[in-house]
Amino acid sequence: MFHTGLFAVVQCPAWSRGISRARSALAQLNTVVAAELEGIRGAGTWKNERIITSKQGPHIRVEGSSGAIVNFCANNYLGLSSDPTVIQSGIDALNQYGAGLSSVRFICGTQNLHKSLEAKIAKFHQREDAILYASCFDANAGIFEVLLTPEDAILSDELNHASIIDGVRLCKANKYRYKHLDLCDLEAKLKEAQKHRMRLIVTDGVFSMDGDVAPLKEICDLSDKYNALVFIDECHATGFLGPNGRGTDELLGVMDRVHIVNSTLGKALGGAAGGYTAGPKALVDLLRQRSRPYLFSNTLPPPVVGCASKALDLLMDSNTIAQTMASKTKRFRSQMTAAGFTIGGMDHPICPVMLGDARLASSMAEDMLKRGIYVIGFSYPVVPKGKARIRVQISAAHSDQDIDQCVEAFVDVGRKHGVIS
Repeated sequence: MFHTGLFAVVQCPAWSRGISRARSALAQLNTVVAAELEGIRGAGTWKNERIITSKQGPHIRVEGSSGAIVNFCANNYLGLSSDPTVIQSGIDALNQYGAGLSSVRFICGTQNLHKSLEAKIAKFHQREDAILYASCFDANAGIFEVLLTPEDAILSDELNHASIIDGVRLCKANKYRYKHLDLCDLEAKLKEAQKHRMRLIVTDGVFSMDGDVAPLKEICDLSDKYNALVFIDECHATGFLGPNGRGTDELLGVMDRVHIVNSTLGKALGGAAGGYTAGPKALVDLLRQRSRPYLFSNTLPPPVVGCASKALDLLMDSNTIAQTMASKTKRFRSQMTAAGFTIGGMDHPICPVMLGDARLASSMAEDMLKRGIYVIGFSYPVVPKGKARIRVQISAAHSDQDIDQCVEAFVDVGRKHGVIS
């Protein structure tokens, strides 16, 4: 027996045995986890998190590095995360509406600025309605389970984003996975899926690791032929692809043929957080009633909503900022190819420098940082084994000098590691 304040506690044998078993279970956990972590280190796929000590932007400060670093590793496609007018809109929303709602939307968490942003998103995408989520991961996790039943079928590109894959796993529909961008395989799967009530084709508009663009026109042709719906994830297209930055469906002229659009506020549209679904009003109404990430997650904070709303205003007022991307992307891709590097994907600001080996990608990224360029090596499980790369991302905020500096650093580092001669 021992004393704690006013109470005497009897330390019985059963209690002691419980503590012993808990310690044993924890020791087992530590052993299993330690072995897994050592395997990651041994494979050269360990992911270190660099500490940024400034705001996000084309030039940042990184802990342990002296001077400004040119950042080529952010999804800040339009440079709006540090735009003064975007930041001020977030400050104004913070002052007017507070830091957060401390609740979910249907209880006491919907403010007029949330409804205003949803209406703005629907207008931007030329859809009937839109619904906000805490992230596009949540939007992808929340839609398929609500929309599809065991009577239905979902046909998903094999290289779709992880959040799509997880969302598909949650639903009870019959699942078909077609080969990446393979229209013949998609058609074969659509023929097989004709026995089901509804068919939903699911694809990234732009695939984030490779920067390749889905053939939406041909996919929509197949959807018409086989009476299917089309869903696209536009996280790496919203804001800068297409004449007005509406995305892949605008770029390829099929805005009226794609039924559902999921995208993010956390990349080109301010870079903070948040995601959404835009589509038919009836679907959005159903998501408000049944989508679990929407019903059980806190409301998107007002400052985030304010920033995203201003970013959309800037895009809808002028397409100039969206159109600056093409020339900058071409400048980087052409110079890197001429230097002897293999650049994956199409004419997209995602520019994967293909290397193959995980250790090589990691070592080169560290050497690039020493030369004042922030890039990251991508390896398994983020990309398939043997497909390691450094993913460079071009921003409208990059200058020509920034791009040239990045290419020069790649040439120096590439020669050091024997990637180019």
